[in-house]
Amino acid sequence: MMQERIERIPKWYAGRSVFITGATGFMGKVLVEKLLHDCPDIERLYLLVRAKRGVETEQRRDEYVNHIAFERVRLIQPKRLEKIRMIKGDVTLDDLGLSEEDRAEVTSKVSVIFHCAANVRFDQPLKEAVNMNTQGTYRVLKLAETVTNLDAFVHVSTAYCQCDEPVLEECGYPAPHNPLGIVQMTNLLDDEILEHITPKLLKTLPNTYAYTKALTEDLVASFKGKFPIAIARPSIVTAAIREPYPGWVEGTNGPTGLMVGAGRGVIRSMHCNPNYPADAIPVDITMNTIIALAWQRGQNKSLDIQYTNVVASTENSLSWGESIDRGKAEFYRNPLCFSLWYPNGSIKSNYYHHLFCVIFFHYLPAYFIDLLLVIFRKKPFMVRVQNKVSMGLKVLQYYTTKRWEFKNVNMTNLYNSMDDRDKEIFNFNCMTLDWHEYIRNYIYGVRTYLLQEPPSTLPQARKLLKRLYYLDKLVTLIFYGLLLWLIWNYLD
Repeated sequence: MMQERIERIPKWYAGRSVFITGATGFMGKVLVEKLLHDCPDIERLYLLVRAKRGVETEQRRDEYVNHIAFERVRLIQPKRLEKIRMIKGDVTLDDLGLSEEDRAEVTSKVSVIFHCAANVRFDQPLKEAVNMNTQGTYRVLKLAETVTNLDAFVHVSTAYCQCDEPVLEECGYPAPHNPLGIVQMTNLLDDEILEHITPKLLKTLPNTYAYTKALTEDLVASFKGKFPIAIARPSIVTAAIREPYPGWVEGTNGPTGLMVGAGRGVIRSMHCNPNYPADAIPVDITMNTIIALAWQRGQNKSLDIQYTNVVASTENSLSWGESIDRGKAEFYRNPLCFSLWYPNGSIKSNYYHHLFCVIFFHYLPAYFIDLLLVIFRKKPFMVRVQNKVSMGLKVLQYYTTKRWEFKNVNMTNLYNSMDDRDKEIFNFNCMTLDWHEYIRNYIYGVRTYLLQEPPSTLPQARKLLKRLYYLDKLVTLIFYGLLLWLIWNYLD
C-alpha cells in the first residue's frame, strides 16, 4: 500500500508510451531525460525529429543520446536509453511527414502526447510563425484524434499568450482571429502582402510569437471533448536548478543571451523597470510540472481542459534589478574568457537615458573599433553586432518594462495533490528556490555548458577582467575630462 502511494507518478507512466514533439530542444531534452531517469517502467518514448540530409535516423539517435544532458542516464541506467525511438517527421509538413508504418505504430501504442515544438523567435515572419506554432499544432492535434487510447495531451504554451490581459487567469481566452482562417490566409498570400498586414493583425500584441500562441491555444481548445487536454503556460524558462545538472542551459534565448552579452561587455544598457519581477522559471521545475500535469489529466475523467500557469510564486520572486546586480557580482567572480569591454552595464528605467547610453556606450565604441579594424585591414563586425543587440533589446523591453501578473492556483493545487515521495522526485515548489544560489549556478552553467569554458580557464579570464577594468576607468576619465573641457570652453 505504501509502495503504491510513494510511486504514484512513476507507476502511472509504467507501461505507457509517450509521443514528444520538440524533444531536441532545450525543454524537450530535460523532459526526455527526466522521464527516463525517474519513470523506470515507461514503455517507450517516440520522438518526432526532422530529417537531416546525409544523416540516418539511427545516427541521429546516437548523437542525441550521447548529449551531455543524458550523461547521468548513460552512467547509471544506460539500458533505459533503448526506450527512445526516433521517428522521422516535422510539424511544418502535411500529416507531420510521417510514414504509414510510423503513424500506425504511434496511433496504436501511444497514450500520452507532449507537444513542445514551437518557434520561439519573437521576430519571426507571420507565415513561418503560423506554420510552425499554429498549423504545426493542428497537425499534431489531428494525429492525436486518431490515437486509440490517449490518456493525456499536454500542449506547452506560454504565460505571455495574452499580453493585453492585466492578469492571466488559468482559463481559456478567445483568439484574436479564427486560427484556421489565419492558417488558410498565410498559406494563400505572398510574403510582401503578409508583411504589410501583420501590424494590423497584431494590433497591440508585441510580436508574431505572442499572436500565434494566442491563436494556437484557442485552436487546441476547439478539440475539447475529443481527448483529455491540458495546457501548460511556462513564463521565461531559464537554466536548470538541479536536473540534469545545476545551471545546465542550452541556447541564448531570453535572459541567457542578455547574460552573455553583458558578460562580454557588449550590452551596457538595458531598458527595464528594476522593481518588476523577472518572471523566470527553471527548466527542470517547468518539466516536472508538465510531467505531473499529464499524470493528473490522465486520471481526471472530466472533458474540461486543464489550464496551468507554470510560474514562480509571487511570494518568492526575484526582481529584474536584483537579478542583474547578482549576475554582475557573479560575473566579476567568474568572468568570461573573451570580453570586448569591462562588464559594467546597468538597467535604465528611463527610456531616453537608455537611448543616450546606447548611442554613447554601444554604437560610438562599435564604430570606433570597426574604424580601427578597417585601418588594420581587418573585417569590421562591431556595428553589425550592436545592430543585433539593439534589435534584441528592443524586443525584450516590452516584457521588462511591464508588470506581469500570473495566477498559479492550479500549479499549487497540482503540487499539493502529490504524495511526499513524488514531491521530492518531481519537485516544482518554487517557495524553496534560493535565487542567489541559482544565479551562481546559472553563471557557471553559461560558462561551462554553453560557452565551453571550463573552471581551469578562470585565472586567465580574471587577468583579462582586471585589464579591462583599468581600461574602462581610463576611457571614462578621458570622456568626462573631454566633456568638462568642452563645457569650460563654451562658458569662457
